[in-house]
Amino acid sequence: MIIERHGPTEFFHRAVEANGVLYISGLTADDRSVSLKGQTEQVLSKLGRLLISLGSDKSKLLSATVYITEMAAKSEMNEAWKAFFAPGELPSRATIGVADLGERVLIEVVTVALR
Repeated sequence: MIIERHGPTEFFHRAVEANGVLYISGLTADDRSVSLKGQTEQVLSKLGRLLISLGSDKSKLLSATVYITEMAAKSEMNEAWKAFFAPGELPSRATIGVADLGERVLIEVVTVALR
């Protein structure tokens, strides 16, 4: 099995690929002054660009694990989520409420996709 690592950072690679499957590290918003919906839109946009740069796209997303700090605002996240994905291309998803993701970080999304 060949393993390819993409987008090195100090602590991890942005994505690791094995057998045509992309394991994508957690993504967060760049502008952390906006609401959960705004941060979700940013994260999904970033994810879309990353997938394209890796030879994939959002229709090939298999699963997502979403961490949010404001479970009461989950409907905002869902609104942005539904706007990003075509109804027939939604990945499997788990949403987990967490106490803290870092200063003003409201969401982090970890995904797995096919190349």
